[in-house]
Amino acid sequence: MLEVRELKVHYGGSAAVKGVDFAVAGGETDGLIGANGAGKTTTLKALARIVPATGSVRYDGHDIGRWPAHRLIGEGLALVPEGRGVFGRLTVAENLAMGAYARRDRAGVRDDLEKVFAMLPRLAERRTQLAGTLSGGEQQMLAIGRALVSRPRMLLLDEPSMGLAPLIVQKVFEVIRSIAAQGVTILLVEQNARLALEVASRGYVMESGRITISDTADALLRDERVRNAYLGE
Repeated sequence: MLEVRELKVHYGGSAAVKGVDFAVAGGETDGLIGANGAGKTTTLKALARIVPATGSVRYDGHDIGRWPAHRLIGEGLALVPEGRGVFGRLTVAENLAMGAYARRDRAGVRDDLEKVFAMLPRLAERRTQLAGTLSGGEQQMLAIGRALVSRPRMLLLDEPSMGLAPLIVQKVFEVIRSIAAQGVTILLVEQNARLALEVASRGYVMESGRITISDTADALLRDERVRNAYLGE
């Protein structure tokens, strides 16, 4: 579904991503883990065409290196950004509707909105509430729901557990598993390495802008280097 080769991103004279290679198979959930500042979020922004990058990025067989960001949504590639990025002065329902801005099938959009409300009942209870008044966990659910309304075939998830209480994190990851079970391909960036690897099929470790280790998620959970550096063991 996604093939990345020699991806590089520079901010001024500083290299944030230094030529990374990886691939995500269709229907898989892959985890990209690493410390703060490793380049994980920048990698996702580059894939979503939010920051300029060099190298080759192929999505579903297409070279998307020159595509504008808005075209990706129409092709089924959606980003749930770090920090949620909800529209605080819009209601929950209005935020979800924003996820469908590239769609023209109104009946399908209505059906998908109801599916999101069924999956995330807390949002259904608050559909007329301003998004800025929601809790952090509810805003994270809303950001995921908004992406789902675009009907993605691949979801880029950036730090979904950030700043959330453990019980809420558990609920967020239950939703991620549910989305994966529906066949959506997921690339998950997550500082909580254990959570990421427990939900993933394959994992990549990023350090200082480079991918230094890649393997199956199970193998990484057993890897002494990963256990010492990221699992607190």
